[in-house]
Amino acid sequence: MESLTSKWIKLMQMGHYCGCHQLPERSFFIHGYQFPLCARCTGMLVGEILTFALLPFKILVSPLLSIVLLGVMGFDWFLQFIKLVCSTNIRRFITGIMGGIGITAITLHFMIQLVKFIIRHLCGAAKI
Repeated sequence: MESLTSKWIKLMQMGHYCGCHQLPERSFFIHGYQFPLCARCTGMLVGEILTFALLPFKILVSPLLSIVLLGVMGFDWFLQFIKLVCSTNIRRFITGIMGGIGITAITLHFMIQLVKFIIRHLCGAAKI
């Protein structure tokens, strides 16, 4: 049986491969174990999952709202980066959720439009 510590190490490696900086002061902890993703990346993952969970209900955030949601996350990051505001893990998590919804919705919109374009041109070419 694999120990909890070895499972945690594997999860931390996966988080690192995903591109997360994994800074302890910007991460959540549970039972003394640091999350494999920082608070903002954890929020993004939750936002991505939420976006896909809403698809069966035909709920998809508009591209404009998606850009706004990404902008809010980016603005929070920027304020923290220039040290104008000290961000908290809860705020990072919430803006991460917003960014995750935004990036996933934009990606889905792009994919839907690409599929429509391909179908339209394939069907148009078949008529010739």
